[in-house]
Amino acid sequence: MRQRVALLLFAVASLTATAQQLPYQNPLLTAEQRADDLLSRLTLEEKAKLMMNESPAIERLGIPQFEWWNEALHGIGRNGHATVFPITTGMAASWNDALLERIFDAASDEARVKAQQAKRRGQIKRYQSLSFWTPNINIFRDPRCRRILQNTCLRQALCCT
Repeated sequence: MRQRVALLLFAVASLTATAQQLPYQNPLLTAEQRADDLLSRLTLEEKAKLMMNESPAIERLGIPQFEWWNEALHGIGRNGHATVFPITTGMAASWNDALLERIFDAASDEARVKAQQAKRRGQIKRYQSLSFWTPNINIFRDPRCRRILQNTCLRQALCCT
């Protein structure tokens, strides 16, 4: 009997959750349809807030807080203890694409763990989200930064074409 009651409660909860899904939350719609729906629901003030570096949560629409500033130039920077890899010009000098892929796979894994830890704490600060501004590939065409060490400039095939 308890199992039947639990199953019934689960079914009702599932139907309620599905019925409350808004179009922008529906993965069966196209990205454009979802974006159009979400934009139509956001106020002008909310849209402006979401364009800021530290985007607040829009609770009425289920949009979580997000921090757009993070750095992974040679590992996850400024977010507690993390693996540190050589600076990008050193990595570029290796000419070892497989090694670079392994390095940034590791950085990606570490970033996801750190982002989830921040999410569980309920407070996402700078350097704790999954939006990364690095590595830069072509420093001479990237207006965000003019520092030669933060790019793979030794890779002529990447940055001089």
